[in-house]
Amino acid sequence: MGDSQAGLTLVEMIVVLAIIALVAALIVPNVIGRPDEARVTVARTDLKTIAAALKMYRLDNGDYPSTQQGLTALAEKPSGAPVPTNYATEGYLPQVPMDPWGRPYAYKNPGESGSGFDLSSLGKDGQPGGEGLDADLTERRR
Repeated sequence: MGDSQAGLTLVEMIVVLAIIALVAALIVPNVIGRPDEARVTVARTDLKTIAAALKMYRLDNGDYPSTQQGLTALAEKPSGAPVPTNYATEGYLPQVPMDPWGRPYAYKNPGESGSGFDLSSLGKDGQPGGEGLDADLTERRR
């Protein structure tokens, strides 16, 4: 009974390490692409949250903030025209979020349709247009 060996032999260890390396080689490429996809999801969620805050601003004050007032109007009471008549005491957002790539979201009132607003992020590349992760993300309201 005392002659039986416990533990793994060198060959068994090499086989286990080879299996772990194979599994890692299959999984790592899938995991590496996820952070960029997650950033796109965060940007889309931010756009919807900001759009909802802009809608509340409009309900309280009769119109969206001007392009000059920008998204800062959601976190701090803006000065200048159009003056908000019924601004919420705590604002509409605690702070104006940056997109997941560290750039401010673009806001334009009136939007391209001539009414409402356009809210967008230029995507990963920070350039207009693009495809995939570099594609622009836009939220429009009329």
